[in-house]
Amino acid sequence: MGELRLYNTLTRSKEPFAPNDPERITMYVCGPTVYNYAHIGNARPVVVFDCLYRLLTALYPTVVYARNITDIDDKIIQAAAARGCSIDVISEEFTEKYREDMGSLNALAPTLEPRATQHLAEMISLTERLISRESAYVSEGHVLFAVESMEGYGALSGRKLEDMLAGARVEVADYKRHPGDFVLWKPSSDAEPGWDSPWGRGRPGWHLECSAMIHAHLGESIDIHGGGRDLIFPHHENERAQSCCGYGGDFVKYWLHNAYVDMEGEKMSKSLGNVRTVRELLASYPGEVLRFALLSAHYRSPLDFSGDGLDAARAQLDTFYAALRKHGECEPEDVPAEETEVFSALLDDMNTPEAIAKLHAAAGRLNKALTPADAATAKGELLAGGRLLGILESEPEAWFTQAVSSGASAPSADEIEDLIQERLSAREQRDFARADEIRTLLDTQGVVLEDGPEGTIWRRRH
Repeated sequence: MGELRLYNTLTRSKEPFAPNDPERITMYVCGPTVYNYAHIGNARPVVVFDCLYRLLTALYPTVVYARNITDIDDKIIQAAAARGCSIDVISEEFTEKYREDMGSLNALAPTLEPRATQHLAEMISLTERLISRESAYVSEGHVLFAVESMEGYGALSGRKLEDMLAGARVEVADYKRHPGDFVLWKPSSDAEPGWDSPWGRGRPGWHLECSAMIHAHLGESIDIHGGGRDLIFPHHENERAQSCCGYGGDFVKYWLHNAYVDMEGEKMSKSLGNVRTVRELLASYPGEVLRFALLSAHYRSPLDFSGDGLDAARAQLDTFYAALRKHGECEPEDVPAEETEVFSALLDDMNTPEAIAKLHAAAGRLNKALTPADAATAKGELLAGGRLLGILESEPEAWFTQAVSSGASAPSADEIEDLIQERLSAREQRDFARADEIRTLLDTQGVVLEDGPEGTIWRRRH
């Protein structure tokens, strides 16, 4: 078995993975702010770190994977005000929809899913610690972290304090001692949600929740902290600062960040109108296709998400499922994940393009297998590698016959089977014109027939 190596954003290098405790791996990934549907860019870290979770689980006896729910935020407050309801209604609705959409991408549920609103006491306690250590101060009802109090602030993002403010999401306010100081606690108006605190009724700033929840559930130092690269500054930089100053220690050993998702060659943004939600895309593609497309590029490389890319992902999955369908009667060998070539590829900083290439090699061996033993081994390798990537979890027959689009012209499985039986009867009666007519009809409806020694099988063309 090889050695797992991961690219650490903090050191800007690929490093051997040496956990704090090999018996208990700890990983925290920033989760959603639940006020709207998740878009495909939100889904990339979910899929990437789900793949890492699967890999770690194959390597270590216990992996504790926490992904938080941010259920108090100004965007949630605005959404609730627009609808005339409480923030709980908004956050509950979109938390459930988020879980449904990520489940459609074959993402496993995290071990822990802490919510911000359930950890106010821990956030207040951390804020008090920071004040007592002179790393935070109270000003005009706000509590702010003093960035100048932390030696090495900016190490994660690789910027000097005086340089990192230009163009960044930093609020300049008169009550700050330094423009880079960030809010730990802020006052709430009577119309806004709020909680009692030593500094008056208010609510936490954006960064505070993750530090408090990591400390509460995973300890003072964790192995891996993940998220999109847009979170490096200010969110993760500030998380690191408040945790190191409040609790001491290194906080995180390995910082991992995935790159952005572009849409059809352009940056995805509301202003361009090219933001695509996962739920919207699921109306046209199976979740497994979306997942495969998200894994098609290395996680640290930008990913151009496009219709052509999705069609290519579907075609590659069809190749794998066709090999499995061809050997449907073959009982696969129980191949351990760590003995697959996919596993070896993933050990190298989650090299999913290489892992996919190894899957194609396994599918090729399965297609060319001449003996039942060879077929069983190749099929076992293909399925074991697929599990590491979170794909090939459907039955081949179900994969090829599923209807994704709800278009009125798409016939049901029963209707297709009836037409196939009618075509079979026509051929037996030597009415080849009618048999060809049925094949053509089904073809125009996106159904492809494949005649073979065992009879006729069919698949939908998407």
